[in-house]
Amino acid sequence: MSRVGKQAITIPDKVSINIGGDRSVQVKGPKGELAWTLPLGVKVVTADKEVNVTRESEDRHVRALHGTTQRLLSNMIIGVSQGYTRNLEIHGVGFRATVKGSHIDLQLGQSHDRLHAIPAGVKVTVTDNTKIAIEGIDKQVVGQLAADIRSYYPPEPYKAKGVRYVGEHIRRKAGKSVK
Repeated sequence: MSRVGKQAITIPDKVSINIGGDRSVQVKGPKGELAWTLPLGVKVVTADKEVNVTRESEDRHVRALHGTTQRLLSNMIIGVSQGYTRNLEIHGVGFRATVKGSHIDLQLGQSHDRLHAIPAGVKVTVTDNTKIAIEGIDKQVVGQLAADIRSYYPPEPYKAKGVRYVGEHIRRKAGKSVK
């Protein structure tokens, strides 16, 4: 039995879960609504403020989806009740970011600015031109947007310039030494 999959998920107040006959799951909460389709072989049962995920067979594919389904449902419930936030910071002389409509404009010391589209349902705020906060209810979308922005200029080990997550430790390398 999956250690993650057998854990029960508690449903907070103001959050409702609807499981349709076509294996669709809808989670509604104060921050919004998320929908997902259950994979075959996995069954979800709700009983007074608790959700349990079970599998219908011991097939390898179904066993792999058991824990994944539980965690995705848990992330959906947390997303519609609390939301997710990823914080990035930009280091480097002349490096900055601004939000322009539905795009984020990144000036990262290259010959051109990087314009990246902001997905629907995600809120991006920039403070001090170097601190980016990404907020949304879908954990995957928030994390992917943060990873995409970071991939334009990942932190380099010599001067630690680039885009990094807040609290990310960069192992610095020594530069060339004169002998």
